[in-house]
Amino acid sequence: MPHSTIDLTGRHVVITGGAGALGTAVVARLLAAGATCHVPTIDDGPGPHTLPGAHYIPRVDLADERQVHNLYARLPGLWASIHLAGGFTWARIADTTAAAARAQLEMNAITCLLCCREAVARMRTRATQNPGEPGGRIVNVGSRAAAIPAPGLAAYAMAKAAVHALTLQLAEELRDEQILVNAVLPSIIDTPANRASMPGADFDRWPKPAEIAEAVLFLASPTNTLSSGTLLPVFGRHV
Repeated sequence: MPHSTIDLTGRHVVITGGAGALGTAVVARLLAAGATCHVPTIDDGPGPHTLPGAHYIPRVDLADERQVHNLYARLPGLWASIHLAGGFTWARIADTTAAAARAQLEMNAITCLLCCREAVARMRTRATQNPGEPGGRIVNVGSRAAAIPAPGLAAYAMAKAAVHALTLQLAEELRDEQILVNAVLPSIIDTPANRASMPGADFDRWPKPAEIAEAVLFLASPTNTLSSGTLLPVFGRHV
C-alpha cells in the first residue's frame, strides 16, 4: 500500500490511455490522491476497467486536432496532463512498411504532441485566472526501446524517440512558466496481455503498473518542483 502524502485534491488531471492496464493503475493512484480524473476513450465507453469517480469521455480520437482541442477546451482549470495512449508494433526492418511507421508516429507522437499543446493552453488559462498558482505538469510515456536499441523495434522506437525529443523541447520552452514536462520510460510492463504473449519470460523482472503509477504521480504532483526534462527509466529489473 503506497504511503505517499501527495495531495491532488481539487486538481483536474487528464489521463489519456487511462482505460488500459497501466492507465487503470495511474487513474486509481490519482483518484486515491484526490485528483479529479478526466479519461478520454476512443470507443463508446471505458470498458471493463471502469473506476468509480473517474470521468470517462467516450469517442475521442487523440490524433484528430479538432477532437483534442474540444476535449481540453471544455475542462475546468487544468493542473496536469498525463499521456499514456499509444501503440506498439514489432517487425524487422525488411518488413517495416511506411504505413506501419506512419501509424506508429500517429499513435505515439502525434497524439502526444496534440495533447501537450492543448494542455499547455488550458494551464495558461488557469494561471491567468489564478495568478497565485501558475504552472502545471505534463507527463509523457516514452519507452526503453527508444533509449536502448533492440532488434525489430525500428518503427516503434522511432515514434517513442519523437516523444522523448518532444518532452525535452517542451521542458525548455515552458520552464519559465513553471510547467514541468517529464516522461517515464518503461520496459515491458507486467500486464496480462504481455504475460500471454511471452509465457516463458521472467515476469518478476518486469515493472508493475502500480510501481510506474507511483513515478507518474510524483512527476504530476505539486510536490515535484524541480524535475523537468527528465526521461525517467522505469525498467524494473529489465536491464
